[in-house]
Amino acid sequence: MNLDVEKLITDAKELLSSNINKDISKLRGFSIRQLNGIANQSALIATGIANGEITSATRDFFLEQLVELAHNFVNTLVGLLIATIEKLWNALVELVWKTISEVIGYQLPPFTLI
Repeated sequence: MNLDVEKLITDAKELLSSNINKDISKLRGFSIRQLNGIANQSALIATGIANGEITSATRDFFLEQLVELAHNFVNTLVGLLIATIEKLWNALVELVWKTISEVIGYQLPPFTLI
């Protein structure tokens, strides 16, 4: 029995696309919520500075908190993207191992990092 390269490519594309679409949808929802929060916080700070509720003594504190909020958002987004890439990698390796196992007639040992 030969490995059907075209089928493996098609299966891999479908598998990766389906996983990417699910994860991107989750990332999009998370990003929208976070960006809304950052934008609303920015509006509150701008209004507070403009009307004097936030004084020069407290302005830097609020601005630093806003920078920290944005920084945490981006760091979380990076972590989620890394997790998504690892999930895609694992799914692809699992598919390849399964396909090879079917061709050779026995189960390959689990994939492990070197």
